[in-house]
Amino acid sequence: MEEYKAKIDLIWQNGWLTNQGPLVVEFEEKIAAYFGLKHVSFVSSGTMGLQCALRTLGGTGEIITTPYSYVATSSAIFWEGFKPVFADIDPITLGLDAALVEQKITPQTRAILATHVYGIPASVEALQNLAEKYNIRLIFDAAHAFGTRYKDRSLLDYGDMAVLSLHATKLFHTANGGLVVCKSAEAKKKIDSLKNFGHNGPNNFDGPGINGKNSELHAALGLCNLQYADDLLAQRQLQWTAYKVMLSKVLSDMNFISIGEETIHNGAYFPILNLDSGTTDRIINRCNEAQIEIRRYFSPSLNQIDYLKGDSCPVSERLAKNVICLPLFHNLTPADQEQIVQIVTSCLSHD
Repeated sequence: MEEYKAKIDLIWQNGWLTNQGPLVVEFEEKIAAYFGLKHVSFVSSGTMGLQCALRTLGGTGEIITTPYSYVATSSAIFWEGFKPVFADIDPITLGLDAALVEQKITPQTRAILATHVYGIPASVEALQNLAEKYNIRLIFDAAHAFGTRYKDRSLLDYGDMAVLSLHATKLFHTANGGLVVCKSAEAKKKIDSLKNFGHNGPNNFDGPGINGKNSELHAALGLCNLQYADDLLAQRQLQWTAYKVMLSKVLSDMNFISIGEETIHNGAYFPILNLDSGTTDRIINRCNEAQIEIRRYFSPSLNQIDYLKGDSCPVSERLAKNVICLPLFHNLTPADQEQIVQIVTSCLSHD
């Protein structure tokens, strides 16, 4: 808190609250350096980042996307005037099944928008091959991917663009915010213009934009937290491993996400898979009774939402009914985790 207050004092000394101030510029540069990225743009939210990334496509058409994600993924598509087309997911990676994606590609397809679910890499190479084969764009919703590495690179470094959420619920946050990761200075310039009303100079505009900027106050919080990013990741990975060790005594390997050998996972989420609906209900109810918040994550399957309704996606629909994520946050104690595991274990039988 004292470190944050010092930065707030600096903001007041600068007299600069928003409009790409010095702390926003510093945050963009430092977080890009932290991940080994070249071009990032700090925006007001992950959802805004998705909308700006989609807006760079221009025109209309279809975006093939996942039904197993937070609603913001497909709502951004809908909001930007594109048609979301749902392909089902791989039951192992929980990301888009590339073979099913290819079946959905039509002359109207403009892009693939895939999610790295729970920070686990989607089928990166297979989706990239499809994008190149059909000359369409590949955008990753990397909301959960802070700190995940795949093949010795940040997971944010894949696709034509990737969007990271910096919302307060995330492992690393700026209270509210997001990052758009771009492959070129030209792409970043376009995102920076879009997030700033379309400005390409003080009195010039290169098209319609929106107020998607973020403030010095949020950048200050990001700069404070970035000093502890390694600690945040290390603590979360310890907590994730503790859950895995305790629950492995009562659950099979099929109940845990699969993390490939080429992935260094950030431990951001701890989902339990392949439960039946009754067991899921018992865990949620008993945890809520103990004032521990647990819910289905994600639910419902997005293809079943009225304004998004798409083709049946049975894998996503099954997971949406049964997957829960156990609590994870920086100050979660081993005793807290033991209590949560005891409740989960007690719900695995029908007594």
